[in-house]
Amino acid sequence: MKSERSSASTAVPVDGVVLLDKPRGMTSNGALQAVRRLFGGVKAGHTGTLDPLATGLLPLCLGEATKYASGLLEADKTYEATIRLGVATTTGDAEGEAVFRGEIAGCFERVPAILAEFTGEIDQLPPMFSALKHQGRPLYSYARAGEEVERRTRRVTVRALELLSPIGPEFKVRVLCSKGTYIRALAQDIGARLGCGAHLTALRRTAIGRLAIVEAVTLDCLESLPATERLDWLRPVDLLVSDLQSVVLDTPRAEAILQGRPVDIAHSLSPGPVRIYAADGAFLGLGIGSEGRRLAPKRMRAGSQSMGAAAGCDVA
Repeated sequence: MKSERSSASTAVPVDGVVLLDKPRGMTSNGALQAVRRLFGGVKAGHTGTLDPLATGLLPLCLGEATKYASGLLEADKTYEATIRLGVATTTGDAEGEAVFRGEIAGCFERVPAILAEFTGEIDQLPPMFSALKHQGRPLYSYARAGEEVERRTRRVTVRALELLSPIGPEFKVRVLCSKGTYIRALAQDIGARLGCGAHLTALRRTAIGRLAIVEAVTLDCLESLPATERLDWLRPVDLLVSDLQSVVLDTPRAEAILQGRPVDIAHSLSPGPVRIYAADGAFLGLGIGSEGRRLAPKRMRAGSQSMGAAAGCDVA
């Protein structure tokens, strides 16, 4: 990686999503700031942290996309995790100090059954080395000061826990889980259930909802590109809300909803959030549909001006 990063700006508005393949050893905020500088210092945010130890998919929201990041925070995540048996650590990963060493003989044949026990809804105690807040401070700040904070278990869902390698002192699994699941805690709990202790030695996030790591770009690649070519890696703002129902409005209705006024549309909507488009396909923002045909604005995109028909969509 280059020691100096370009701060080149572009002549066009930078609004969209960069799917970054975060490198090992970098914090999520460090990755965010590096990409932010590469795109001219625009407003930016990420959709959930990855530990410095972890690599993989980190969607970064630039400009107007920061308004719509909450959808990905709620999405399921997929990870590939490498678990080392025989040692439990203070952090649950290889960066911590050993606090327990156990005998691994006799554990290997029990691993598949133990993994099955951790599939489905489980109660998980958030680790002390996490960004979860207690009285306004992240838990890791207490942990670094040698303080233990009382924590409550949380119900999370592990939808799939699949072996990816032969079982040995170290083995690899794929985890599909709900938001708020700590993979380090999962590794610790598996080790505790086996009785030999365990911790993570590697973690890679490969998907968030429908977004996959194969679509991501590395920081090294972005740094090597001219500013104009970096824009090729900027995905549309509405990528963040692509799972929601959508509606296309004609010009009068689009103008009304951009002015903050509810509109009636030609067909009924399911209650809940709705993606709103102008007739030319421009993404206008999010609305809330009601039981009838009423659509109210919720979070509109600033500067949405285009009105005109999106291919394959009926204009309401």
